[in-house]
This record gives sequence, C-alpha cells and structure tokens, in this order.
Amino acid sequence: MLLPRRAVLLSLAALGASACAGLGKAAAPGPAGPDEVVPLWPAGVPGGVPAGLTEHIVYRDNPFGLLDRAAHDVTAPSLSVFRPARPDGSAILIIPGGGYKWVVIDKEGFEGARHFSARGAVVYVLRYRLPHQGWAAGADAPLQDAQRAVRVIRSRAAADGADPARVLVMGFSAGGHLAGMLAARYREPVYDAVDAAEALPARPDAAALIYPVVTMTRPFAHEGSRLCLIGADPPPEQVAAHGVENRVHAGMPPVFLMHAQDDPAVPVDNTLLLHAALRTAGCETAMHLFETGGHGFGLRGIAGTPREVWPDLIAGWGREQGLFPAGAPD
Repeated sequence: MLLPRRAVLLSLAALGASACAGLGKAAAPGPAGPDEVVPLWPAGVPGGVPAGLTEHIVYRDNPFGLLDRAAHDVTAPSLSVFRPARPDGSAILIIPGGGYKWVVIDKEGFEGARHFSARGAVVYVLRYRLPHQGWAAGADAPLQDAQRAVRVIRSRAAADGADPARVLVMGFSAGGHLAGMLAARYREPVYDAVDAAEALPARPDAAALIYPVVTMTRPFAHEGSRLCLIGADPPPEQVAAHGVENRVHAGMPPVFLMHAQDDPAVPVDNTLLLHAALRTAGCETAMHLFETGGHGFGLRGIAGTPREVWPDLIAGWGREQGLFPAGAPD
C-alpha cells in the first residue's frame, strides 16, 4: 500500500537524530513516549548492516488525527520500554505490524503499550529488521530479533519489576506472523550467542495474535507480507516453511487468536487455519472472531463497537494462564 504523498520523510543520516526528534515535536506533540529504549544488539546485528540502508521514520496521515509513525529500513533493532506505576509482575512484548515492509510505531505499538502498562504490565515494543533488505539471515532476520528480545526481557526482568516466567508476546498483522513464528520456533538456533542472556529461554509463556498474517499459501496469504518475507517466486518448500500453521507443535505456549471476519487485507482464514492446526496438535488455544472491524484497527475507533472488549478478553485469558494476577483490572 502506498503511503500518502503528504507523509513527512525524516532521514536520520541527513538530519541527525536530534533534528528528527525536534521536528517530530514541532509537527505533532504526541503522548508520552517510552521510559527507555534498549538496543537488542549492542555489539551490532548478526552479519552486519547491509550497504545502503538508513533507518528513518515516516509520519503518516490517519482519520483520527493521532500521531502515526512507521520505522523504515530498520538497522538498529530495539525495545521501547513502558513501565507501569504499580507493576503486577507481568511482561508483554508487543510486535507491531507493517507487512514486513516497515514497522508501525504508534497504532500497534506505543498506544497498546500505554494501555497495558497502565494496568500493571511492563511493556516492551519491538522494532525489528525487515527480511527483504539483504540481511545475512534473510527471512529469519526478524525471528533473530524476536528471540533476542525475549531473552533480553528475561535478563532484565528483576530490574524492571517483571517475572521472567510471565512473558506474553502480542503480535499484530505481520507482527502476528512473527509472534507466531517465535511461539513455534523458539528452540531453533537462528543466531550465534552474543552474551549471557543467550542462556535464557526464548519461548514466550503465551502468545496473543491479533488479526495475524499466518499462511504464505495462496489464496489466503497476505501478498505484501509474502513478497517481503520470501520473495516474488519462492519455491514450494519455502512457502510451506514460512507458514505458521505448518510449524505448530505440542510444545508451543498457549495461543490467543483474534480477527474480524470482514478483514479485506488479511483474510480471517489465516486465523482459522492456525486455530485448526493448534487444536490438532493439542495446544491450548482460544479464538475470538468479530463480525466486522476490517484490518489494523488496534485500539482506534473501537469505542462503542463490539471490538472495544478485545483488550479485556486478553486480560481475562491472561489471568487464566497465570500471566496477570487475579483481580487485575481489565
């Protein structure tokens, strides 16, 4: 999908990080940002940064008049940390969408982080690398970042007031695909150990996939995600290998699924395929379908609609899984 022509492109190489931050404030003073930004790979990403990539932020129009940014050409994967006033011990790793073409920052990232941190969770928003941009790991570059993110979260859990055994990964759209791959492929060594955090498990304790991209098989594949992940003409074995539904196994954490049945971008069949595969494998799973809602709504425009309950549904499910304490607010 083409960005609106009025989007403001800020190049970090041309303007510098401080100038970018200043222009952002002048353009749209938004709500509070993260308490801390933690680099995932302090010594550099695995395999190094491909030549010609410069990470930059795009400001996008939206009908709600809200701050709406996307990170393009990510070269410095990171975790944006949102700390609650009263931690309840839970931790949430949010993986925003963007069709593997860019990474959404606000709509499926910081807005959800503020919502769930206000209810007691320490929330980490992942900015991950995009698979089509020449990384040594190819399609597994985002999975490297996701595995590393869970290990980094567990390595700092005590300092952040979180329990390392209560980590929920929550992925939206293409971020749901990455969260699903993380839940399925947590034990696969996709990068070499870099520090002591690698001794910690990459398996999340639960996964919530929100209108997720799941399959790479047509006719239900999201074409943009498929193209950016595995290319224009991938061999059949690669198509199968990158479908979450084909990687399901009995050792996966519990999975929460949510989708709108009228989603025009990522057909609801993605969620239905994964739910069926999880049930066949004997995995714990819950599924919630809304009749309407389209795609990519996040927390926007849901007030007064059936979709406004989705954060409460996750909160209730999370309490059943032992992620959130009994009596925690929805």
